[in-house]
Amino acid sequence: MTGTQAIDRAAELVALVVRSDGACSFTDLVGRTGLPKSTGSRLLHALERHQLLERHDDGFRPGALFAVYAARHEPVAELERLAGPVLHRIGELTGETVNLAVPRGQSVVQIAQVDSRFMLGATNWVGVEVPAHCTALGKVFYAFGRIPLPATPLERRTARSPANPAELDRQLSTVRQQGYAVARGELEPGLDAVAAPIRGAGGEVVAALSVSGHDVRLADQLEDIGHLLVTETAILSGLLGHQSGTEGAA
Repeated sequence: MTGTQAIDRAAELVALVVRSDGACSFTDLVGRTGLPKSTGSRLLHALERHQLLERHDDGFRPGALFAVYAARHEPVAELERLAGPVLHRIGELTGETVNLAVPRGQSVVQIAQVDSRFMLGATNWVGVEVPAHCTALGKVFYAFGRIPLPATPLERRTARSPANPAELDRQLSTVRQQGYAVARGELEPGLDAVAAPIRGAGGEVVAALSVSGHDVRLADQLEDIGHLLVTETAILSGLLGHQSGTEGAA
């Protein structure tokens, strides 16, 4: 097989998988292309190496490169898929609940979660509405201008909730300086959280990752977790096309 033929056959394999409604088995792919099994296997391995295809239990599916491309043009549409491995890695490192959230209008919408391995603090936050100013995720979106600052008096969920807009503004200034937000018992007594922004290609904040758990476990780890999140969100931001130094204005 010549180089051009190999490219044509590889492109045919990719096209079959991308156009399929589900996964394509190895047998189906070599059968539809007429490739010898040995040739089909070599081409599929090459396509896997270059992230054009992924091998799953039920067959081959489009690879991560397609998700990266889609995420750069429609960030939220593919963000959950791209962020999945990062959420699980942070969950394994911390043992705590990890959430992915996006800004919608005046609200914070949590779209994915990895559960804590601890019974105390294992709450499912996906789809739960809470006052943004009492959460680390909300503070990230306030700090970088992705949701409008509250125009009404701040609801105090606990004695530690921000008491007024001036106090919240001071906290947001700190978020911008250190690159992550912290909430210490501001939504519920004993619940601490840290969050960091994920940026798109133009530097705008498109989402945020958070770690939350009981303050007995997190109180002395908030700074370390904040630095961990900054590192991990930089990886995700890079996948979305962000280059350091192109941050959008707050």
